[in-house]
Amino acid sequence: MAEDANDDIKAMSFEQALEALEKIVEDLERGDVPLDQSIRIYERGEALKKHCDRLLKAAEDKVEKIRLSREGQPTGSEPLDEG
Repeated sequence: MAEDANDDIKAMSFEQALEALEKIVEDLERGDVPLDQSIRIYERGEALKKHCDRLLKAAEDKVEKIRLSREGQPTGSEPLDEG
């Protein structure tokens, strides 16, 4: 059931998900949220965090460095971190 409530997260940009996550943290830190609601928003926060992690990893995978020939001309690209 919690997965269905969080289906909208998949369509969020990194910025949207991060903003929603920050709002959840603020609500939980305030401490005036009923326990059952706290559990629901905590679970949503976990889903948002995972989504942000996936988007960040995808962005990191796209970062490439340009390979140069001995003459200094671009010859292609390769992953920035081959680790």
